[in-house]
Amino acid sequence: MKTMKANALSLILCLGAAPVFAGGAPAAPVIYQAAKTCEPWEAAVMTPEFDEPVDFCVLSTDPVLAQLPLFSDQKYENKRLFGKNVNLPAWLDGREFYLLRSDREHAFACAKGGDIIGLAFNTDAGALAALEKQGFARKGKIRTAFLHDKFPGRDLVALARAVKPGDTIVMPRLTVLGGIDTRRPATGEVLYNNIVLPDRWPPRRDIRSDEPQRVPYLEKRPGVVTIDIGRQLFVDDFLVGKSTLQREFHHPEKWKGNPVLKPETALEKKSRFGDRAVAAPLGGSIWWNPGRQVFEIWYEAGHVTNLAYATSKDGLRWERPSLDVFPGTNKVIAQSPDSWSVVPATWEADPREKYKLLVRGPNMDTRRVRAYTSPDGIHWDDRGEGGFCGDRLTFFYNPFRKKWVFSLRWELDNWGIGRSRAYYEADDFLQGCRWTPSAPVFWTRADRLDRHYDDGIPENDGHTVQLYNMDTCAYESLLVSFFQLFYGPNNQYWAERGLGKLTGLNFAYSRDGFHWDRPDRTLALKSTQRPGDWDCGYVQSVGNLMAVRGDKLLIYYTGFAGNPGEKWDPKAGIFDSAMHSNGAMGVAILRRDGFASLNAKETGALLTRPVLFSGKHLFVNLDAPGGGLSVQITGTDGKPIAPFTFENCKPVSGDTTLAQVTWKTAADLSALAGTPVCFEFKLTNGKLYAFWVSRDASGRSDGYVAGGGPGFTTVTDTQGRAAYAPNAGLAGQLAR
Repeated sequence: MKTMKANALSLILCLGAAPVFAGGAPAAPVIYQAAKTCEPWEAAVMTPEFDEPVDFCVLSTDPVLAQLPLFSDQKYENKRLFGKNVNLPAWLDGREFYLLRSDREHAFACAKGGDIIGLAFNTDAGALAALEKQGFARKGKIRTAFLHDKFPGRDLVALARAVKPGDTIVMPRLTVLGGIDTRRPATGEVLYNNIVLPDRWPPRRDIRSDEPQRVPYLEKRPGVVTIDIGRQLFVDDFLVGKSTLQREFHHPEKWKGNPVLKPETALEKKSRFGDRAVAAPLGGSIWWNPGRQVFEIWYEAGHVTNLAYATSKDGLRWERPSLDVFPGTNKVIAQSPDSWSVVPATWEADPREKYKLLVRGPNMDTRRVRAYTSPDGIHWDDRGEGGFCGDRLTFFYNPFRKKWVFSLRWELDNWGIGRSRAYYEADDFLQGCRWTPSAPVFWTRADRLDRHYDDGIPENDGHTVQLYNMDTCAYESLLVSFFQLFYGPNNQYWAERGLGKLTGLNFAYSRDGFHWDRPDRTLALKSTQRPGDWDCGYVQSVGNLMAVRGDKLLIYYTGFAGNPGEKWDPKAGIFDSAMHSNGAMGVAILRRDGFASLNAKETGALLTRPVLFSGKHLFVNLDAPGGGLSVQITGTDGKPIAPFTFENCKPVSGDTTLAQVTWKTAADLSALAGTPVCFEFKLTNGKLYAFWVSRDASGRSDGYVAGGGPGFTTVTDTQGRAAYAPNAGLAGQLAR
């Protein structure tokens, strides 16, 4: 955390602002929406006048934040500070405060007038008198749920006063000065695809609505779409002008050779809870390292015990190298992980920053994240604690906006919603990891279209479907996410049966990085619910979802077999139950770009909306062995542009994920570069998955390739057809 000094750079802070859901107001921090009640508060800006690390915390009835401390030198305990059913005063619920040492006084100067809150123990007559002498007035009392060794008592007195610029406040030892609210800059940013972000960013959403998330860029599409980045997929109507084709959604097929990684070593077979064998990435990550020519994975070895490293040349057979970090093992950090993600940052100039790792430990250890960086993905530097959040944390890099995005679990039990996601973004990874409690905004949740599938579990009938986790990657020209949906019942139900929870994975797509379109609610991958299957339950996605090998996507997922023969002792707790036993990793296969296609049973046509490109060569991903595809290019007035007409087009047929479209009397499309045009596709007996305009005849898309794969030299497709050659034997491998 940053150290603040008198006359040093001021940190602009304010006490909690009112939650607002409409109009031109800032996006409401999720802590205010999650609170049972929350009233407006006229915030003052207070600048620290001391030399001490500054951190921030919050008073909240939000279950995610209910276990937080009052002082920085207070030992973390996995206990609710104010009890489970306490009702904090509405003016106090969700208010942030400076998290400082308990054994010294702290001075603050007012930079902007408003109101402030002070907290003192009712047994500390000296502190109360000192605050009242400075103009604080008693406003109410609250009682803590337990007596910590730093506390002189359990009852706190809340006081308040107004301040004006120039006022100085001195907070006695064992007192707290109320919190902060992060201000949000205006944006109006224009994205790579000509989507314009709103001036207030991130956008506001009301947690109480179970309607599907509105997607503004589909409701009001750009007049012209620039298509220089990536293959253009048909998961929505963003690029569709007129069409007689039928959209079909496709789903990956689990490989018959699963699992590809399972508990085999001593590190994987034992955990801090005994024999809880796990060798699975959960929300961890899989990336192709073009320098080493291997896939790298960071996975959980033993339930919430070890973070380990493994490699693979083909993404199917994995090796565990013996490392020098914890000699004789492949373990890479000392911290016990509950959730984590790894993102390579090859563009970083500092060699120590080439890999980023963010870990959230299990609840019995912490409610905060911890950041790490590394030169090689093996030797990690601990960069300190970060913000507060629930478990199942993930993060990713949004390359379209060059932002680090933190996907945070939030527990909205106060509203009967349960697990949901909060959003926070930052330009810098390490600074972003230190979000303040009011910085994350509500992002997304399960909605009324997320129905229970036929699971044969009557106890689920009244259970609200919840968004358990959300992992995201950049793929070609958009972001692809897996929404991990939890169908219930509660944890105790599964612990008693020794089986993994009932979860499933549903694809979601975004072109602006915040709003998710989920047009197909069919689960792409789900728990089998068959005892004895390695993926009987608790199916989870990998942090960056997938890798690309030639014409296939390798989509990785975790599953748990559990141990239904083991009796559970409730006194041992949920973590020490067979529901967390025998976790492994599998892979499912999908055609490249194969999320959705536009189909013609006989003959159909598609006219795109106006697009702009700088490339020269048109390519398509097409499945039409018994049919074909012809293309012409029109102006925005609808008139064909010679010579790019149907009559001059050389028809394309066959089943191929990379086919070039050419015209008889034109060498390339360079004459149309920089001019808004429309593509008109005429398809017979086939499926069209994607199109793109490449800068050269290789068919490179310059789009993003998720975790990459053999043949790629970066996280973007700069190779085109050349990236297929190293994967020529994949079909044979998968068939064996």
